[in-house]
Amino acid sequence: MNADPHVVAARVGMLLAPALADSALLEARHCEPADDRYRQHLVHVHPRGRYSIVALVWKPGQATPIHDHRCWCVVGVWRGLEREMTYDLHGDAGSEYLVLRGSTATVRGDVSVLVPPDEDIHSVENGGQSLAISVHIYGADISVLGSSINREFGADLVRARQPAPTNGRVSWRTLEQRGA
Repeated sequence: MNADPHVVAARVGMLLAPALADSALLEARHCEPADDRYRQHLVHVHPRGRYSIVALVWKPGQATPIHDHRCWCVVGVWRGLEREMTYDLHGDAGSEYLVLRGSTATVRGDVSVLVPPDEDIHSVENGGQSLAISVHIYGADISVLGSSINREFGADLVRARQPAPTNGRVSWRTLEQRGA
């Protein structure tokens, strides 16, 4: 039986929120940063690969590339401050570009949910001056996939201005189908 990923992710989010108040939620080994980029620690994978729990550890200034996901994702901030920038994709098969939709700061206890194929293009960064740690629960086996990132988008695709009314928001999935 395949459950609706929106329902599953919402339920996972409700369960994660109170767990973020537990100061012993993560072992020390899952809280170690990397010097050159954010660090991913695989905490747990469901025995049949149905979901994975990952801790992401960020030093100040560290960020993800702009990307979307291959599976549903629930994120909860456990320590520090994170900032998420969300984007809309515009254009056609010959010329695609991103427009910043918004920016949100999240702190300990905040939970967000992403469910593809709804457009979930975003980037995340440590928005504070101290270590930030977030718990990510993905609807896939990250030990096999390595990451939940489906596609990365270059920062050069971001345009400062809103698109003209005749050139509306599109799905990158639609663009790929047109180009095939």
